[in-house]
Parts: sequence; structure tokens; C-alpha cells
Amino acid sequence: MPSTRYTETGYGGGVAVMVGAERGAYPYANSVLVRGSAETLVIDPSLSLAGAAPPADIVLVSHAHEDHIAALADYEAPVHVHMQDLAAVRSLAAMVDGYGLPPEAAKRTTLMLRDRFHLQDRPEATGFEDGTVFDLGGRTVTVVHLPGHTAGHSGFLIEPDGFLFVADIDLTSFGPYYGDVGSSLTDFEASMRRCRDVDARWYGTAHQKGVIGGASEFSERLDAFAGVMATRDETLLAFLSEPRTVDEIARRRLVYRPHVEGPHVTPVERRTAVQHLDRLAGAGRVAEVEPGRFRAT
Repeated sequence: MPSTRYTETGYGGGVAVMVGAERGAYPYANSVLVRGSAETLVIDPSLSLAGAAPPADIVLVSHAHEDHIAALADYEAPVHVHMQDLAAVRSLAAMVDGYGLPPEAAKRTTLMLRDRFHLQDRPEATGFEDGTVFDLGGRTVTVVHLPGHTAGHSGFLIEPDGFLFVADIDLTSFGPYYGDVGSSLTDFEASMRRCRDVDARWYGTAHQKGVIGGASEFSERLDAFAGVMATRDETLLAFLSEPRTVDEIARRRLVYRPHVEGPHVTPVERRTAVQHLDRLAGAGRVAEVEPGRFRAT
């Protein structure tokens, strides 16, 4: 079992980022504790908090992925997540369905999520919408819906501190991930644009990049993060110098490096390839030259 440890760093008067082990790299993540005069709220209780979770009256979940809720079992407090990810927090089976894995891999994944991430069904969890405000007394947490990574993926704006938690718009060199059944490349792009419109003092990510200070620095890093999408487009166009099928594109890979193995790789690569094909076809840069075979125009 991975170690459970984190380092707490304060921002403003009532925001503390609990930086996960290995700087929040998967399977860990960064969690956030928000203290008001009346209540305390925790965002994304990650694996690093398991067995050592700080007390909280409310739990918010940015989205239904295991690395963001591995310490959820440590809390009996009310749990809230966006309506579009609610089923996956309420039911582990629904979460695994969202990964779109082959049946045998789905069974193994379910066992792994239970054993390694301590995940349990939370049928009492409730859903929020974009703009929902949690008033903690002298400090508010407002939901900012940022879909794409998952359908319900959300950030949280904490005021008066000026702290925007952007979760898995995480600015890592891996780039945006939109390979789940409910993911969307188009929505992810729109969510990144929305983040730019929020003039915050700090921008907190769920993984290695941690907290970015100031809108200018955040915007520059967001440019590089979004640039991975453009690189995937160019990689695909180069590969489509001759007609290719989706299966051939998946084997070529747009997301994972060649050494990465696992039952998730092919489904993610296929879903990612289809989304890029659709976008490039809409821009007139790719055409289906025969049924199921695509070529750059």
C-alpha cells in the first residue's frame, strides 16, 4: 500500500493545499482544505490523506477519478460532486463503466480500486451545478464547471482569497486527458478558455505543477498545456499521409508513449483518435476516403 503523507502550505487567510506524495503525481493528488468561521471544507481527499485526513464538515469532489477520492472513506461528512459525475461517486461500478474497459480488465480494475484506493460506494452523495456556492462563514467556495476531462469535472473559486482550484487542468507535460467514455476534447478546450477568464491570485492544480501565482504565469503555462492538443493534431496529420483506420491510429498512439502498457491504453487511444479525427474533418483537414479509412486532405 502506498504511504500516506502530505505537506500543507497556506494561501491567503483560510486556504491550505495539502501537497500529496511525489508532488501529487498519480496515484497521489493535491487536496485543498478551506477554513471558514463556521465550517471547514475539503476538496479532493486524495490517497495521501488516507488514514491521516484532517477534519472537515463538507467534502467537495472535483471529478470522479480514483486519485481524487481515495481518502473519501475517512469522511462521514456530506459529499458533493457535479451532477454529471454523481453516479460514478455513488457507485464504483458506474465509475469503472466510465473508463470504457474490456470486461475482464473492468473486473481487475474494480478490485484494484477497492484494494489500492479504498474506494467504496457513496450512495448518499449529492450533486451540485455550475455556480453553486458553499458559504463557510466569511469564506465562500463557488463551483466553476470545467468539463472535458470528465463530463462533471469542476474547479472551485475560493474567496476572498482569490484561489482557483483547477483540478486536472493540471498543466503537466502529459497534456490534457479526454479519453474516458464521457470525456470531450471540445469541452476541454472551452474549459481552458474559461479558466483564462478568471483573474485569480493563485491557481491550484491537482498534480505535479502545484500552485501557480498570478494570471499571467498561469496563462503561459496553460498555453503550453493546450499546445499538446495541437501536437497531437500534427502527429495525426503526418500519420494520415496515407489512408489509415482508427485501429491503426490507436496503435500509432497520440496519448501514451510506446513503453506504456495496460488494458486502458487501446480504448483511450481509440477515443482520443476519434475526437481528433472529428475535429480535423470539421476543419476540412481530414477526409474519410473510403469507409473507415481517413487521410489528410
